[in-house]
Amino acid sequence: MNNWKSFLNEDQTQWLLEGDNPSVKYYALVDLIRKPFDNKDVITAKEQIMKTGTVPKILLKQESDGYWGVQDDFYVRSKYKGTVWNLIILAEMGADVEDFRIKKTCEFIFKKSQDPTSGGFSYASTSDGGAPSKVLPCLTGNMVWSLIRFGYLDDPRVQKGIQWITKYQRFDDGKQDLPKNWPYKAHKACFSKHSCHMGVVKALKALAEIPVKKRNSNVKNTINHAVEYLLIHHIYKRSHDLTKNSKPGWLRLGFPLMYQTDILEILDILTRLGVKDERMQDAMDIVVSKQDEQGCWLLENTFNGRRFQVNIERKGKPSKWITLRALQVLKKYYR
Repeated sequence: MNNWKSFLNEDQTQWLLEGDNPSVKYYALVDLIRKPFDNKDVITAKEQIMKTGTVPKILLKQESDGYWGVQDDFYVRSKYKGTVWNLIILAEMGADVEDFRIKKTCEFIFKKSQDPTSGGFSYASTSDGGAPSKVLPCLTGNMVWSLIRFGYLDDPRVQKGIQWITKYQRFDDGKQDLPKNWPYKAHKACFSKHSCHMGVVKALKALAEIPVKKRNSNVKNTINHAVEYLLIHHIYKRSHDLTKNSKPGWLRLGFPLMYQTDILEILDILTRLGVKDERMQDAMDIVVSKQDEQGCWLLENTFNGRRFQVNIERKGKPSKWITLRALQVLKKYYR
């Protein structure tokens, strides 16, 4: 059975193409129906992203200098309302890379969050940029991914962020001792004998966004290490005891995930890279099993309420974002 639609209780593609969520409609047209970027419907959907729905509501709350809330509180105390988090959401939703407000936010992140020496991204700033002692792997991955999405791949600052990932990201699995030097000594929760799963996922997500022809040998090697790390864990299990799940929350599907992850995001990244491995099958089966009788997937995990500038869908209800991602994964995995 190699037709991906044969795994669906019902095909909800037409539901995704409705006009109430222009971002989902755009990605459904491009990824599921394979419409070219110069197609009239694709162009219209892309334009509507900036006019209706979540994106314009978020941008309406942006300050004139490109940040949200308190200028220097772009990560920690403002979870998930600060600048970092809104940049991730806007990148997920396909906001216009040419919009001056998007460019202001990107430049704000470069100025406030990026450590100019190492290229990593920090959750606190100094007078010179991001504080080196506060650089995080998951944040660096998320920011590099977002900035690539917004057209900054060839910017030297993003290239430096990519170099940080290929130089410092580790894929330990409880077999090696943590190095004593920076940045490992600063963040033992991120780098230890067992690397942080979320850090690996966000690093891989960033590198997977680089077009194949622009991946150098360091990027390719890091991708291979990250992929194998996730595969030996069968996406969500403990690698040294595959009868146990690493974290129950990774089985609850959410959007957007911010620094967290789940099995669907990981499968999405792997299938975008063209990976198809039997060690992914358990996670694939779980994803398929989560659709309802109508072929929709529910929003099981959310940061709505006090944590977002704008609520995104409703917990426990059919989710266009989760359904879109599930269909994208199924199509890539079973094609």
